[in-house]
Amino acid sequence: MVPRYLRDAEDEVRVRPNRRGSRPRTKQRPEHEDARPGTVLTVDRGRYDVLVDEGPRVRAMKARELGRAALVVGDRVDLVGDLSGAPDTLARVVRRHERTTTLRRTADDSEDAVERVLVANADLLVIVTALADPEPRPRMVDRCLVAAYDAGMDALLCLTKADLADPADFLAQYAALSVPAVPTAVRPDRIDGIDELRQALRGRTSVLVGHSGVGKSTLVNALVPDAARETGHVNEVTGRGRHTSSSAVALALPEGGRVIDTPGVRSFGLAHVGADDLVRAFPDLDEVAQDCPRGCTHAADAPDCALDEWVASGAAGAAGEARLASFRRLLASREGTS
Repeated sequence: MVPRYLRDAEDEVRVRPNRRGSRPRTKQRPEHEDARPGTVLTVDRGRYDVLVDEGPRVRAMKARELGRAALVVGDRVDLVGDLSGAPDTLARVVRRHERTTTLRRTADDSEDAVERVLVANADLLVIVTALADPEPRPRMVDRCLVAAYDAGMDALLCLTKADLADPADFLAQYAALSVPAVPTAVRPDRIDGIDELRQALRGRTSVLVGHSGVGKSTLVNALVPDAARETGHVNEVTGRGRHTSSSAVALALPEGGRVIDTPGVRSFGLAHVGADDLVRAFPDLDEVAQDCPRGCTHAADAPDCALDEWVASGAAGAAGEARLASFRRLLASREGTS
């Protein structure tokens, strides 16, 4: 008979047979107490470029113990192995830190929509849209705003090609939402507005999102002189830009902070965002919405919505009606794709 203390010791370790040998394997995983933290800069077919804190940029793969846990640009991770950054070396990512923010989108808004995480741990979403060539798409901007608010990120409108159209009319649509904006224009010897944009990004982790052809790569090359992002053009027939960036990449800003350039998008699904998720991004509306009937959609046709009474009473102030209308426009933008 096996003594009890030996049986107890056996219970603490689960052993399963190894088909490739007689040596048993345990499910106990190493603690990796010597692992060093870093930030994922790029993702490419199961390989990750990671900047080690106070260290070099290394190439890495996921350790088996991470299982199917996805890693995206911006993730904070722990690494072991060869952290020299020398050619043909490979480190291992053994842990992913908890994310502070998660920017997500779905391919479409059907019930079977697949949710995708674009980047992690960013605090500012820069929505880049051209004022002309191609024509601006407010619905797309609205949907990006919803994604930013859902992620708990700040938002900034970057309006390119301001030399082709006055930004005033476009910005009027967002005045009630108090979304800051920076118009830019490319000149032969400079980019108007680039200093204001540089100041807005200083010290932050920012994500640039927008349609192809709106000038994201041009902005990135101006912000990060050695970025060398390929720039494209707009098709005169379709009015759409050509994809020049095939994957997201995080780049260090000379003034401090990091900017993440993403591939151009043609749709931004929001199947993962509910009405209550969005209203929580607006503290003034969220407080009033607590008095709404249970299950209220907060839409214009929602019966007994407390937001309507709030505006009608004058408690919302002079801009209350416009703010509620803008909020409901964002609500409506969650339906369908752009």
